[in-house]
Amino acid sequence: MTSLTLLLWIALGLALQLAIYLAIGFVRHWREYRFLRRRLRGLELPPESAPAAVQEDIAAEGWNGFRAFRVDRKQFEDAARSICSFYLVPEDGAPLPAFKPGQFLTFRLDVGGDAAGGAQIVRCYSLSDAPRKDYYRVTIKRALPPAGSDYPPGRSSSHFHDRVGPGDVLQVRAPSGHFHIERSQAPVVLIGGGIGITPMLSMLNWCVAEQPEREVWYFHGVRNGQELIMRPEIEALAEAHPNLHVRFCFSNPLPSEVSGRDYHHDGRIDVGMLRMELGLRPYEFYICGPTPMMESLVSALEDWGVPDSRIHYEAFGPASIRRRQAGDVQPADPDVSTASVMVTFSRSGKQLSWSPPDGSLLDFAEANGIDVNAGCRAGACGSCETAICAGEVAYRQAPDYDPEPGKCLLCMCTPKTSLILEA
Repeated sequence: MTSLTLLLWIALGLALQLAIYLAIGFVRHWREYRFLRRRLRGLELPPESAPAAVQEDIAAEGWNGFRAFRVDRKQFEDAARSICSFYLVPEDGAPLPAFKPGQFLTFRLDVGGDAAGGAQIVRCYSLSDAPRKDYYRVTIKRALPPAGSDYPPGRSSSHFHDRVGPGDVLQVRAPSGHFHIERSQAPVVLIGGGIGITPMLSMLNWCVAEQPEREVWYFHGVRNGQELIMRPEIEALAEAHPNLHVRFCFSNPLPSEVSGRDYHHDGRIDVGMLRMELGLRPYEFYICGPTPMMESLVSALEDWGVPDSRIHYEAFGPASIRRRQAGDVQPADPDVSTASVMVTFSRSGKQLSWSPPDGSLLDFAEANGIDVNAGCRAGACGSCETAICAGEVAYRQAPDYDPEPGKCLLCMCTPKTSLILEA
C-alpha cells in the first residue's frame, strides 16, 4: 500500500466519522424539534392572526354586578316536563363573553309574590351549552319536595318553571366558576348524575365544536328514560363524531325499557362500569351530580389509581368531598381550628362557642337562630357575604365568588381565631 493510498483511507475514515457525528446531531435535534412541536400543539397557542379575535373577547369579558337578560325561548327537555331550558339574550345588545364550558350563571330573582312581599333570592345554574355569540342557555329541573315530607318545593326552580317565560327580563351576574374543562389532547370522560348533566352538556358541545378529534366519553346516569334530556341531539352528535362515545345508565328502568336498546348499562355509574368501558389511558374525568354519587365515585377513582390532578368535580349544594390518594395520610389543615372558638354576632347580640362539629359559620349561625341571607350555600353567589369586625376565618375550599376585603362567605368558612361578625 502506497503512502497516497493510506492517506486516502485515513481521509475517508475521518469523513465517515464526521458524517456519523452530523447524522447523530441531526437526529437528536429533530427529536427535540418534534417534542417541542407536540408540546406547542398541546398548548393550542393561537395563531398570529388571532389578536383581533382575542381583543374582541377581552372587550366582551364579564361585567360588574347584575345585567338584564331577556328570555328569548323556553323549551321543555324531558317527557315529564320537569326539566326546562331557558335561552337568554342581553337586553343591551352588547357582546357576550365566551365563558369556560362548565361554568354557571348567578340569578337575582323576585320570587315572593303578594304573600311574601316580593322577596328576592339569589341562585346559581350551570350553563348547558357551548359558548355562543347570540345567547346563553341554562337548563333547570323543578325541585320537588321529598315524598312524605313537609318541605316546600324549590323556590327558584318553581319560579322559573311557573312564572318565567319568553319576553321576561332576568337579572344575571357574569359567568363564573372554577369547574370547567381545559383544552387538551388528553381523552376526557364526562359523567353526570341526574340534572348534574347540565355542565357536561356544555363541555360536550364545546368538545365536538372545538376539538372534534378529541376522544370523549359521555355517561349520563338517571333512573329511567323519562329523565333523560336531549337524547336525540346527543345521539346525533355521536353518530356524526366517531370519537364521541355515549352511554346511558338506568338505575331503575321502566318495564318497557330494554337494556341494549333503550339504555347501555343497568345500575348507577360506578368504577366497575367505567373500568369495563375505558381502556388504560390518561383520561381527564369531569363529574357532576348529587353528593352521594360524588363521595363514592371520586374516592373510587382515586383507589383505581387515577391521579388527583385528573379528577375534576362539582357537587350539588355545599358538599365538601375529601380528596385523597390511596395510602396517603392527610395532614391536618393548619388554618382550620380544631378547638372551640368564641364567635360574636354583633347585630344579633349573641356570643357563642363554635367547635368543628358545628360546620360552617352559616350552619352555626342558622343552628343558633341567627337569620343570615343565603343563596347557593356553595360559595358561588355571594349572598351570605358578611363583614368581619375582628378576627380571622379559614376557607374549606376556594369559593367561586370573591368577597370584598374585610368580608367573608359564611357558607364556606370556619373561624380561625376568636371572631366578631356583623350578623
